[in-house]
Amino acid sequence: MSQLVFDEQAASELEAVYHIGDSVRRRAIVREALGAAPGERMLDVGCGPGFYCAELLEEVGPRGSVVGLDSSAAMLALARRRCAGHDNVELREGDATSLPVADASFDGAISVQVQEYVADIATSLAELHRALRPGGRLVVFDSDWATLSINSNGDGRLTERVLDAWDEHLAHKSLPRTLAARLRAAGFEDERMRAHPFVTNEFDPGSFYGPALTPFIGAFVAGRGGVGADEAQAWVAGQRELGERGEYFFAITQFCFTARKPR
Repeated sequence: MSQLVFDEQAASELEAVYHIGDSVRRRAIVREALGAAPGERMLDVGCGPGFYCAELLEEVGPRGSVVGLDSSAAMLALARRRCAGHDNVELREGDATSLPVADASFDGAISVQVQEYVADIATSLAELHRALRPGGRLVVFDSDWATLSINSNGDGRLTERVLDAWDEHLAHKSLPRTLAARLRAAGFEDERMRAHPFVTNEFDPGSFYGPALTPFIGAFVAGRGGVGADEAQAWVAGQRELGERGEYFFAITQFCFTARKPR
């Protein structure tokens, strides 16, 4: 596995993706599943540029508080700017398998599109369990990348090679398939799952995919899995051409899991 590295440029590019329609939709799904209430203390593991933190601050109000954790200093810098002016938010550098927080100190926690990148899921979920108070709620949101379906622009073999190389950025290609059992093993109860398809047949700036993700994939796969830089650029160009011809297609299923720490 070759983890994505978020330097200042990559962090800024990802921040732009948080503004698009699919991102707004997903944040609404996550916030509804969490159900943060005024006065509560919330934890965001893998907070990225701080969109969830800023929105959770509105929900918990001045009597509540939010802690956002991320392993990327560049992401945390963006999150600090986004949450500036609030004295009830803390943004800290930290790893999912060793959360720098006290035991039983949160009413709820979220981890969105993060756990699929964590090699040691058992430890990561155990840390989330430790951080929650008895009765605390958890929301984990991840993709099953094996559900990805994409038009290949007539060169199916190149698309297969590109997507195989893209899989190198993951620790778990299909984490949702085993996540319920992993949550129970970590001590959670009342685990539930909902599937959310994200699909588009347009090269649409409002989608996670198309203009948002395609260049990102191309840059990552160049030089990996036998995909040359010229081939990666040709694949990106081919996807744009599909969009111009009205033949673009991309679909993937993401999953929202909720669970509780026993009282």
